[in-house]
Amino acid sequence: MRIAIAGAGNVGRSIAQELIDNGHQVMLIERQPRMLRPDRVPAADWVLADACELTSLEEADLAGCDVVVAATGDDKVNLVVSLLAKTEFAVPRVVARVNRAENEWLFTEQWGVDVAVSKPRVMAALVEEAVTVGDLVRLMTFRQGEANLVEITLPEAAPYVGEPLRVIPLPRDSALVAILRGKRVLVPTPDDSIEAGDELIFVCTAEVEDAVRTVMLGADSVERTRGQR
Repeated sequence: MRIAIAGAGNVGRSIAQELIDNGHQVMLIERQPRMLRPDRVPAADWVLADACELTSLEEADLAGCDVVVAATGDDKVNLVVSLLAKTEFAVPRVVARVNRAENEWLFTEQWGVDVAVSKPRVMAALVEEAVTVGDLVRLMTFRQGEANLVEITLPEAAPYVGEPLRVIPLPRDSALVAILRGKRVLVPTPDDSIEAGDELIFVCTAEVEDAVRTVMLGADSVERTRGQR
């Protein structure tokens, strides 16, 4: 995906680096020259511009982006960026950082915001989660990195599509905790079957993430994903 991030502070750079590590093309937009630090995220495209100005966004080709992340430290700026991205450039997915809890009620679809969040890792995961099929996306880390909440959206060719959960040989230290199917949230039971398009939510240790990916997506999924990155 091509992703634009408004704001190149610590949060913006953290999101950018994680998305780049996951194989995406990232553009960082920053209006303060002192904040331009290409050496911090050398693989990103750096743009000195005001993300609240329509002409600056046109020059940066915001319309060509799959996702825009409004990640500045100013909620007013993030709302303006979100609104412009959605209404002027029809960006499919807009993720916005909320700095002050009392402003959270403003971050809605009316302002062009699809998802409002505050943590860099969660923001990066939400950017990918809606558009990533056939890969494992880490959503959250628990207990100082010992366990993670991860998501897999099943493609049609996944090995166990149509099979009940009781026949799926999940590795030790992993658990399927929810199935998101359309607008429904299902608590999995051994007799439930999984379907193409299901979003499967697991809790597992980092050590078995590749094993979970292999079971749910096929033996070649780990190397295929690494090859894309």
